[in-house]
Amino acid sequence: MCGIVGLFLKNQALEPQLGSLVSGMLTTMCERGPDSAGFAVYGTPSKGKGKITIQSADADAFKGLAERIKKEAGVAADLALKSSHAVLTVPSDKSDAVVTWLRANTPNIRIMGSGEAIEIYKEVGYPTDVAKRFDLAKMSGSHAIGHTRMATESAVTTLGAHPFSTGPDQCLVHNGSLSNHASLRRELRRDGIRFETENDTEVAAAYITWRMKQGLNLGDALRGTLDDLDGFFNFVVGTKNGFGVVRDPIACKPAVMAENDDYVAFGSEYRALVDLPNIDKAHVWEPEPATVYFWER
Repeated sequence: MCGIVGLFLKNQALEPQLGSLVSGMLTTMCERGPDSAGFAVYGTPSKGKGKITIQSADADAFKGLAERIKKEAGVAADLALKSSHAVLTVPSDKSDAVVTWLRANTPNIRIMGSGEAIEIYKEVGYPTDVAKRFDLAKMSGSHAIGHTRMATESAVTTLGAHPFSTGPDQCLVHNGSLSNHASLRRELRRDGIRFETENDTEVAAAYITWRMKQGLNLGDALRGTLDDLDGFFNFVVGTKNGFGVVRDPIACKPAVMAENDDYVAFGSEYRALVDLPNIDKAHVWEPEPATVYFWER
């Protein structure tokens, strides 16, 4: 079943409240996905700095990691620990090199996402517990996407939770099921896209990354899903400066959106939106089938 929430702020004065607002939205979706949960938050980028969100079930995996990266990869790194996750801050032109080093030298560490603005946190557990574990309510930023998962076709694992990130500052959450993900995964692998799971949603995220690498903007990449992805889906996608939504042509999965002068919001159900500020002044609608909606700063 799964639940999706998303909030894209137009009003910068609301940015300190982003995490609190999204945490409240995510809480309303617990019944739609009690297995695991996750969220991506886009904060203010620091000039010349990149962020790499990493995860490990091994409590000792992060000990001395920044020092190892400095010694073995030759890159200065700061590490901020948050429960089973940590955020490495490195020079932005060294992010790819550090990701490559991590994959080669730290088998107990998984990379959740990287970029200049994005941080991704996801774990197995009840969504309210996951949100509290990573202090979502205290986070600030310009936009965020969250997901509560009810697993139907793959295992309940940390890597199987949403969001999925397959490109810098990109992530995607999904409610639905794709039928052609196996063949599309093979095609994308031939084009150099890396996969961490067998989850169909990761293929959708990789498809968006692939299309944007070809020069498409987020809106056009989302339009491509309508031709190239088979199945049922609501996708909510984040990029460094953008927020997008698309539903498949049948649109059997529930979705509702709201927009006013302060924000654009998405929820699998209206109850995810009811506590947002000035929701009574927002235009509220059900997104149309086979229609792309996207906003950029």
